[in-house]
Amino acid sequence: MESTPFGTRRISTPVDIGGVVVGGGHPIAVQSMTNTDTADADATAIQVARLAHAGSELVRITVNTEAAAAAVPEIVRKVADLGAAVPIVGDFHYNGHKLLIDYPETARALAKYRINPGNVGSGRHHDNHFEAIVRVAVENGKTVRIGVNWGSLDQAVLAEMMDANSRLDAPRDAREVMIDAMVESAVRSAELAESTGQPHDKIVLSAKVSGVRDLVEVYRRLATRGDYALHLGLTEAGMGMKGIVASSAGLSLLLAEGIGDTIRVSITPEPGGDRTEEVAVAQQVLQSLGIRSFLPQVTSCPGCGRTTSTYFQELARDVQTYLRDQMPVWRERHPGVEELRVAVMGCVVNGPGESKHADIGISLPGTFEDPVAPVFIDGTLDRTLRGDHIVDEFKAILDDYVERRFPAGTRG
Repeated sequence: MESTPFGTRRISTPVDIGGVVVGGGHPIAVQSMTNTDTADADATAIQVARLAHAGSELVRITVNTEAAAAAVPEIVRKVADLGAAVPIVGDFHYNGHKLLIDYPETARALAKYRINPGNVGSGRHHDNHFEAIVRVAVENGKTVRIGVNWGSLDQAVLAEMMDANSRLDAPRDAREVMIDAMVESAVRSAELAESTGQPHDKIVLSAKVSGVRDLVEVYRRLATRGDYALHLGLTEAGMGMKGIVASSAGLSLLLAEGIGDTIRVSITPEPGGDRTEEVAVAQQVLQSLGIRSFLPQVTSCPGCGRTTSTYFQELARDVQTYLRDQMPVWRERHPGVEELRVAVMGCVVNGPGESKHADIGISLPGTFEDPVAPVFIDGTLDRTLRGDHIVDEFKAILDDYVERRFPAGTRG
């Protein structure tokens, strides 16, 4: 086990996915998935690159048709041309065994194949189709993620376990049996993959559901069934606040228990919305838990009757936006800057204290007073800003602090 901010972390077998190593105590990786038509190579490559630039360390694409499969090598080349060195994962359902065999260049181009054991086929076709995908993975040295899903659970495994449960003197609740069936499907599939020749360190497991309680329970059980790397995510989490809160709650509970090696936040975007939102949420979950840092964190108060002016809200927004916009440059020039802590407070009650606790903070006086803003650096009052240019002056102070605190080529 490994120490974490909340205790110990389950140590799984490390898995190399196109140069990104997950498990084995390596940093928990953030994943995402495109929602473009994969057959449109340009649109898909652009979205992959945007997700990668936003911080997604693995990006999954749907490979569901011959046109989509044929486009994959071109997508991989275009993504590289866009300067996004990110492993691309193929998501296969129903016909993956056929597409991977018929399009060998696609099989070579992808870093990982996602297999859902619930829809590779039924009866004798199930194992044949599953093994066909695994053999392609073995031939190409690729990782597979065996991804069980509540909505497409292997019906043969579920029926077997439901029948066994019905014969008990005291049958268990159907929910309990279904959770066990998900775990059993994942473990049996992993064993079948290994018996087909897939190395143990080339397998990732997931068991996704859409309810927080069920998510926590299924992964707690799955974590005891071996040392496979685990990918976490609440599937079909929903849109907007519901999806963000539910995903954050479920992931946080498991991560705090030391369970999980990669994560994805599967929120429904608004029509025409920014797909990279799911990356930002996943990063914030990890950063809020103190597991990884991705960008400077801004502490700001919610406002109250002492802060009826919107001035401090605008200041907090502008500073947070400025930090995010600067990060692509700062990340390259100032290693460690993601650990920076900034406070933007609205009044004198907690403002000076919070500002002193941060690396750099600014505190406004409250409502109706002329803007007079003391700036604290490393716990000490540095100067007081006044007038109409507080925002720009504070940004300049931030720039100077980053230059001094995180000099190029060193770690802060």
